[in-house]
Amino acid sequence: MDEQFIYGELKAERLLEALVLVREVFLEYEAPDYFDEEVQEFMRFIEPKAVQKMLSDNVMRMWTCENSSNIIGVMGARSDHIYLLFVNGNYHRKGIARQLLNMMIEHFNPSFVTVNSSPYAVEVYRKLGFVDIDKEKIVNGIRFVPMNFSIQS
Repeated sequence: MDEQFIYGELKAERLLEALVLVREVFLEYEAPDYFDEEVQEFMRFIEPKAVQKMLSDNVMRMWTCENSSNIIGVMGARSDHIYLLFVNGNYHRKGIARQLLNMMIEHFNPSFVTVNSSPYAVEVYRKLGFVDIDKEKIVNGIRFVPMNFSIQS
C-alpha cells in the first residue's frame, strides 16, 4: 500500500521540527557545494527566532508534508518567491515538492514564482518547470541561480 501524505500550513508548535528537517536536508545535499561561510549564512537564515519573526511579520508563510508521524517536506514562501523548499531524501521523487509548490500557488495566486536555487537544486526546479533567468550569483555569502516559473492561466 502506498504511504499517505498530509499537506497543510505549518502548525506553529511544529516550527522547530520543520527547521530540523530543513537543516538536515541542507547539510546532506546542499552544504557540500558551499564554503563554510555560505553554510553559516544559511544556518543564520533558518535560526528559529529569525524564521518566527518572518512568519509573525507575514514576510513568509510555510507549508508542510507529513507522513503518519513526521514532517518530511517543508516550503517557505512569500507571495511570489520561494525561500525554502526541502524534502527528506527518503521521499525524493514522490511529488512532494510539486504539491508544496501547488499549495503555495493556490494560496497566493501569483502570475509567476521566483526562487534563488542552490546549485544542488537547479535540476529539481527545472523538472518543476522553472527556468534560469540569470547566471549563478553570490549575494550575502550565498551562491544561487535565479529562476522563474510562469503560471499558466
